[in-house]
Amino acid sequence: MPMQEDIERFYAQDPKALDREAALRVFGEFKTLLNRGAIRAAEPASGLWKTNHWVKKGILLGFRLGVMYEIETIPPFRFFDNDTFPIKHLTLSDGVRIVPGGSTIRDGAYVAASVVCMPPMYINVGAYVDEQTMIDSHALVGSCAQVGKRVHLSAAAQIGGVLEPIGSLPVIIEDDVLVGGNTGIYEGTIVQRGAVIGAGVILTGGTPVFDLVHQKTYRKEGDQPLVIPARAVVIPGSRPVAGDWAKREGLSVATPIIIKYRDAKTSASTALEESLR
Repeated sequence: MPMQEDIERFYAQDPKALDREAALRVFGEFKTLLNRGAIRAAEPASGLWKTNHWVKKGILLGFRLGVMYEIETIPPFRFFDNDTFPIKHLTLSDGVRIVPGGSTIRDGAYVAASVVCMPPMYINVGAYVDEQTMIDSHALVGSCAQVGKRVHLSAAAQIGGVLEPIGSLPVIIEDDVLVGGNTGIYEGTIVQRGAVIGAGVILTGGTPVFDLVHQKTYRKEGDQPLVIPARAVVIPGSRPVAGDWAKREGLSVATPIIIKYRDAKTSASTALEESLR
């Protein structure tokens, strides 16, 4: 692919020595494809997810090529950012519903028609947000995060960004997932189709998740990310801390628990409500 070859070539060069005009031209074409969703930082392949390293390199190349500039705003607010990644320009024809009140989408993010953005929320460069997804107030979609169709990111949900290291898989939220309020999903975690993540759950590369239904534990293993199984209902839980002193003090640490799995007839919200009763 010529685009990939050009990105790889410019990325490998010293920023001070490369042909800046040519590099900016290639980057502009690259960002157009990124904005359209024609290229992605990660994509499904044969039932698995793969990282497109060269796409991440293209985003990083953009930061190298950019210079700081002042974004035109209404006083007294002033913002300064990299000129290669300004605020994404959307029009009514894009079909994205952005409710007034301080939301921002950065250029280089793909946001499909029918996505709803409630203020204030933020979508960072390289992110991919698919159709009919709701991004609620104070929610973050981090750099290169991949969010599927009909996902609900509830208020204050944080979907972490993974731009570097280049080889690391970003956070993946598959279709029909409900992410509850005040959750945090980080470090390349994959939440498979139809899962429900209850309010307050934190998922990271170092988080063990205990499955009460199948009596097994899910965790990140080497280069393999933490994967939350399809249709799992995850809620905050706790487990005791080892040691006599900790036992005497009644100490425990927070840990996510899969309390049940949704069946085909159970909505995400109903499954979560039932699990918390």
